[in-house]
Amino acid sequence: MSADETLESYKQKRDFAGTREPAPAPEASRWGALTFVVQKHAARRLHYDVRLEIDGVLKSWPVPKGPSLDPHDKRLAVMVEDHPLDYAGFEGVIGHGNYGAGQVIVWDAGVYSPDEGGRLSFNNREEAEERMLQGLEDGKLSFALRGRKMRGSWTLVKTARGPRDWLLIKHRDGYADPDRDILEDDRSVVSGLTIAELKAGRLPDLSRAARSDMGRPGSFPSKLKPALARIGRQPFSHPDWLFEPKLDGFRVLAFVQRGRVTLRSRNAIDLTEHFPGVVEELQSQPEEELVLDGEVVALDERGLPSFGLLQQSSGIDEKGRRRRSDGSAPIVYYPFDLLHLNGRNIQKLPLSQRKALLSSVLIPGDAVQLVEHVEADGERFFDAAVELGLEGMVAKRKDGRYEPGVRARSWLKVKAEQSQELVVGGYTAGSGARESTFGALLVGYYEDGKLRYAGRVGSGFDGSTLEDLSDRLRGLKARRPPFLPDAELDKLDAQWVRPKLVAQVKFAQWTGEDRLRAPVFLGLRSDIDPRSVRRESEEAAISVESPASEPEPDDLLRKVTDTLSQLSSKQEDLTLEIAGHRLKVTNLGKELWPATDSRPAVTKRDMIRFYARMGPVVLPHLRGRPITLTRYPDGIHGESFYQKHWGHKLPEFVETVRLFSSHNEGDVEYIMANNLPTLIWLAQIADIELHPWLSRTVRESEAGHLGTTFTGSGEELEASVLNYPDFIAFDLDPYIYSGSEKPGGEPELNRRAFAKVVEVAYALKDILDQLSLSSFLKTSGKTGLHIYVPIVRRYDYSVARKTCELVGRFLMQHRPQDVTMEWTVSKRGERIFLDHNQNVRGKNTASIYSLRPLPGAPVSTPLRWDELDKIYPTDFTIDTVPDRVAELGDLWAGILESKHDLSRLLESAE
Repeated sequence: MSADETLESYKQKRDFAGTREPAPAPEASRWGALTFVVQKHAARRLHYDVRLEIDGVLKSWPVPKGPSLDPHDKRLAVMVEDHPLDYAGFEGVIGHGNYGAGQVIVWDAGVYSPDEGGRLSFNNREEAEERMLQGLEDGKLSFALRGRKMRGSWTLVKTARGPRDWLLIKHRDGYADPDRDILEDDRSVVSGLTIAELKAGRLPDLSRAARSDMGRPGSFPSKLKPALARIGRQPFSHPDWLFEPKLDGFRVLAFVQRGRVTLRSRNAIDLTEHFPGVVEELQSQPEEELVLDGEVVALDERGLPSFGLLQQSSGIDEKGRRRRSDGSAPIVYYPFDLLHLNGRNIQKLPLSQRKALLSSVLIPGDAVQLVEHVEADGERFFDAAVELGLEGMVAKRKDGRYEPGVRARSWLKVKAEQSQELVVGGYTAGSGARESTFGALLVGYYEDGKLRYAGRVGSGFDGSTLEDLSDRLRGLKARRPPFLPDAELDKLDAQWVRPKLVAQVKFAQWTGEDRLRAPVFLGLRSDIDPRSVRRESEEAAISVESPASEPEPDDLLRKVTDTLSQLSSKQEDLTLEIAGHRLKVTNLGKELWPATDSRPAVTKRDMIRFYARMGPVVLPHLRGRPITLTRYPDGIHGESFYQKHWGHKLPEFVETVRLFSSHNEGDVEYIMANNLPTLIWLAQIADIELHPWLSRTVRESEAGHLGTTFTGSGEELEASVLNYPDFIAFDLDPYIYSGSEKPGGEPELNRRAFAKVVEVAYALKDILDQLSLSSFLKTSGKTGLHIYVPIVRRYDYSVARKTCELVGRFLMQHRPQDVTMEWTVSKRGERIFLDHNQNVRGKNTASIYSLRPLPGAPVSTPLRWDELDKIYPTDFTIDTVPDRVAELGDLWAGILESKHDLSRLLESAE
């Protein structure tokens, strides 16, 4: 039966106009080992879908309790309809009303082989499929998984309970572990998201993950020069950089094309035959074409790289030829970069994007493993690496391109101790135990095409190394010294050799005479061309300044606790000490919100206490954003006024930004709430509401191409980061009246109106889900809801506004009786108004955790999507929100990490 026939049931159950699940597509050629995927699926009931590639489809078994590493556990697995192979990459939300509606992540993925009788077929796809088809017929499948989470041997056994009922069981092997609950690792291996995060509104970014959009078409390269690192002067931390361990091994480029693998050293020597375990695992990769950059290492008994063990285990000489090898240490290839993928050259993509692709396509095994990295905190990472005994770290800009053969400023190596490659140009005679070998190597480096002497290396050799090196040196004897003239060499009884060997040497420092101090031999480098060896000068080292650090969370909490303690005083006027600043607060007993049936009046002291408590969660969202003040000096029923620009003297802790205002025909000053004292000061001047811009003054890596000049002209402002928002804001206001409003007044909060705005919000979320756009929800604090979609800063306000309008009109077409975008109030007619004009530079939208000037002191509060139909806006007030945040945390924490590229959406709209 063909794949088209077996997928008929799959097609009949789905309306592909209403779900982003992949429709069956014509079969394409497949390479490497058979693949498997396990998708965690929160439908009516949470379960794990185990899918095995067999005969052109994914055979599928939902496992309600999920896989277990305990061989005693027999987990029910109910076989369902076959799925297309493209389903293996599906993540996201299956919308309401669709078959299987709910959230899906790729919980695990990899390659597999039948292993019945201990025989594996990873590198023989045809044989593997025949064996699996026979297993299906027999009612028993035994297979070995190479996944990111599930490893080793497993079995699926058909039961007599029902025609579709099987059992999933872990075989007893080195990967079985009865004490470990593998389901605790609950993140997607593709996007890193959890089911809970999908429910909260975060979604994988299709524009970044879709391989068809990655890079530009390019033929498969047969050779490539690796990018090279410069010297970093010292460890540093920076949000625009990521940090990897510096591994002590051979730099190797891996070329994988349709199951054929070639390994090449830094100087293009073919090393393929030296690392058969690496080659075997790369051959089984399911991708048709890969070019990887990484490091081959040998691991010692502690699991750490050892250059000496690498030489012994690989047996490679200076020309890449095989010599004696004891094979005593495990050999592992650690790819850290992806340069080519399935007909596309991706070298010009940002490193962060190449890393994401690498982790999504490479299947790790025993001999091929991904290099782990951390972001931002390089100093702590460096200390940990050194403590482990590693050489140091490699720092890389997240937005850096791959530059073949270039020592770029975007790659820096920071070493725990000095070491470098040096060319061997001779040796001195040995004495005593070394009489039959040599005393010290004479080494140097090239400068302006000439070999300059750097010193003698006489330590770091064991007996076998001395003998092996002596044999090599005798075969390279020369009559004349290869070095430039040097007085020290004239005094030595030296034997010269042709400069063909490169030694890795560690040392304490360079002396004033440009000699190595306390050098130690580490091994020979067969992967480096001697003519390429240069001195790694400290003078040429690069320093990267860490940006001004934000306060540590614990430090901010201490400041909050101290401020709240001071506010417990009964005095009407106080001088607060906050973070080293003095701030006078007055009239603390003034009533800003009148008393209600359920609560006494809310005073200025109450408001200051609220914003102090909210400081740790609200400040990260306000930092760097100009804000518009909404001041109520006589309370919510008194006179109030907006204040965008500040023309008076400010406390020294208040940070501002000057920017051009076309309305004022010049530059004006905007306040930014960047620290706790400023937040308290805003409450002191009765700024009840916090209205930040959707854009920031901060220029991180994704906005590195944008300017930071905001003054002088409208053109300067439009070319700056402040013209590029972080979000698209969907503002939903119900124009459904309670009947008790004054003539011409705005609709007041009522349950009929809020129920309808909830219904429309869910419909909008379905659209955003199908577009794979993360959506973050909050109450407006009044009658409506705000939905924020985080976007990369490649699109200015006009694009954000247009995108909001585009999605809004699509929503309006589907629900014309419920949704309007009509600007004239009288024409909105008992519908939900979607205001796309909130996406204009300088527009005012209440911040999360902003108080609102309505009875009861309501708060604009982040929500989980799964609680929306259970809440009412009056649930969230100055009294209830602090306890809610203490219990749930900030539901919008890390919102800027969920940004999406709009390119696919905008292209489809053209």
